[in-house]
Amino acid sequence: MLYRLNAQIMEAMLPLHVMARQTRQMMYQPLNPLNSSWAFQTLRAGMELTERLTACYQQPAWDLDTTTINGETVAIEYRVAVHKPYCNLLHFERQKDGLQQPKVLMIAPLSGHYATLLRGTVREFMPDHEVYITDWINARDVPLSDGSFRFDDYVDYLIQFLEHLGPDTHVLAVCQPCVPMLAAAAYMARNNHPAQPRSMTLMGGPVDTRISPTSVNDYASGKDLEWFEDNVIQRVPRGFAGRRQLVYPGFIQLTGFMSMNLDSHLNKHFKFFNDLIKGDGDSADAHRQFYNEYLAVMDMPGLYYLDTIRKVFLEHQLPKGEMEFRGQRIDLSAIRDTALLTVEGELDDITGRGQTSCALDLCSNIPAARKQHLEVAGVGHYGIFNGRRFRQEVAPVVKAFMRQHAGKQ
Repeated sequence: MLYRLNAQIMEAMLPLHVMARQTRQMMYQPLNPLNSSWAFQTLRAGMELTERLTACYQQPAWDLDTTTINGETVAIEYRVAVHKPYCNLLHFERQKDGLQQPKVLMIAPLSGHYATLLRGTVREFMPDHEVYITDWINARDVPLSDGSFRFDDYVDYLIQFLEHLGPDTHVLAVCQPCVPMLAAAAYMARNNHPAQPRSMTLMGGPVDTRISPTSVNDYASGKDLEWFEDNVIQRVPRGFAGRRQLVYPGFIQLTGFMSMNLDSHLNKHFKFFNDLIKGDGDSADAHRQFYNEYLAVMDMPGLYYLDTIRKVFLEHQLPKGEMEFRGQRIDLSAIRDTALLTVEGELDDITGRGQTSCALDLCSNIPAARKQHLEVAGVGHYGIFNGRRFRQEVAPVVKAFMRQHAGKQ
């Protein structure tokens, strides 16, 4: 019902969207003598704002076609290293011979946005690392014949990706994947798996949501599992490859994210409108880039979403030592040889302070010399893996940590 209703709303707004786009384009004619008038600038700004508010945003492009290594521009080729029904392991292959640099597996969150949300993270690591990322596939595009996807399947994928990359791999997990990555690392350690990662960097992940709960945690823990099954899990309608798949629709997740900070989003759009009128192209372009990414959402596998709600937010299985994977209990104390860095933002309103750093205590058998925590003052959730503060304060620490723990000790 909600899926069809959302489609009908988007279809109903299409004429308004087309009208706004055509009007804006018509008003940008270069020889129009009224171009610089306040009235035309205001009307053009209003048309672009209307166009953007009524648009249906598709999966963004990576736009990472080159990087710079030792002053030389190097081409990047996107190559699928491993294909799975719900995820591709994407390799940003640098077209330069003789590079012997550390491998890093970036685990993008499967939480409604595409992996391109980590574009800035990838860009920062490409000059000095061999970068791979989990490029999650929109669940509405996965045929029902490919089977379901649950929390244990997520852990399986991570183990298989690490097996493909080999034992010298570093892991960087952002937000939601911190929990399944810890589960994968503990399982691999307990079974003496040869592809255990050299280091794990966990950034803003909900390892123990009982600590400093945020509005996201309150929303998830304030309802029982049956409420989520009845109210937010939908079946994909006809017209998509994944017809009849159970999904948590991206538009529901986006609505939840937007409603938590509605005032902030409204203020940003008012500022965008004023920037267009003033002719502040740089600020307007930054707004476009951010919201082109933020408003592009994908459907999550419904069973995986319900597993995550139950295991992470309702039952807190991992910090309680009650989580199981394929019938084997997950014991974080089994991790000994993988170094661990946790990163948190002081102002994170998605994952509260302490929810990630608690992993340092839970992984009790990792030597203190191989553990580290970084809290970034004055930074929220997004800022710990993207933007200026990430480039200047976070990335150098993560890279130094990876270099320090490049070999087994």
